[in-house]
Amino acid sequence: MIDTLTLNQLRTFIAIAEAGGFRAGAARLRRAQSAVSHAVASLEAELDITLFDRSGRRPVLTPAGIALLEDARAILLKVDTMRARAQGVGMGLELELPVVVDTLFPLPLVGQALLAVHQRYPSVRAQVQVAPLGGPLVALLDGRCSLSVTVGDELNDPRLTKEPLGTVAVVPVVAASHALADRVRPGARMRVEDITEHLQIVLSDPTPMSTGRDFNVLSPQTFRVGTQEAKLALIEAGLGWGRLPLWTVKQALDDGRLVKLPSRSLGPAGESRQQAYVVHRRDRVRGPAATALRDELLARHAAVRGA
Repeated sequence: MIDTLTLNQLRTFIAIAEAGGFRAGAARLRRAQSAVSHAVASLEAELDITLFDRSGRRPVLTPAGIALLEDARAILLKVDTMRARAQGVGMGLELELPVVVDTLFPLPLVGQALLAVHQRYPSVRAQVQVAPLGGPLVALLDGRCSLSVTVGDELNDPRLTKEPLGTVAVVPVVAASHALADRVRPGARMRVEDITEHLQIVLSDPTPMSTGRDFNVLSPQTFRVGTQEAKLALIEAGLGWGRLPLWTVKQALDDGRLVKLPSRSLGPAGESRQQAYVVHRRDRVRGPAATALRDELLARHAAVRGA
């Protein structure tokens, strides 16, 4: 009967499907392979269906298995959310507050929010890391942080809740010594073809979340870098052009070391705005310090919009 299904069976089913095999699923769950095989066999017997085709070298989800996998994930997500809420009742103050922030997001705003949290909870030690693209989301999913800030709408996960903070201005820039800078004229608009024939400096995603996809990559020739600081350094050296958050390059633009590329294809007046979010896991309850940081960040959404 359906009533005899267990959460252990569902977790085992999901682990095998995601890991790609019984042995890998057992390793993920830190259980014996025989126990994992028994759990799935029991689940199949109770549902009276076959979840995995075991005829090949590796088990493959059957059509029934594919159909039920999302149901199993949804059930466990609700159960884990309920458990997290129960555990959060009477939760004490955290000892540490690990946070991962998108490289595009203005760090001064994070600093202001953390200052307010520190004044309220001086015993909590904050750990702040900066990561591009999928980094903040994967850190949350892996349990390496209790809160993250991300920018952009391209990457999502149903286990995460995203609350909008505001927008971040991103501009295409090039060094004043670069050949492209000579084509920039007051009031003139550049064609996208004029820009894409030059090398573009692109930030790489250290996670698999964007595998097979590129975001805002226009030039056929690219140099890939791992940090925003490296990207800025290569652009300032005159190697190529690239998009950077306005808050990081405003001084260089004012000083004349960098030049903004005025192409409508890169946004009005060569500027685009990307939505920023504060993110947390649905199945985890934030502690008092994490909640305070989330509230402080949301309270500053107007400032982010004007950044």
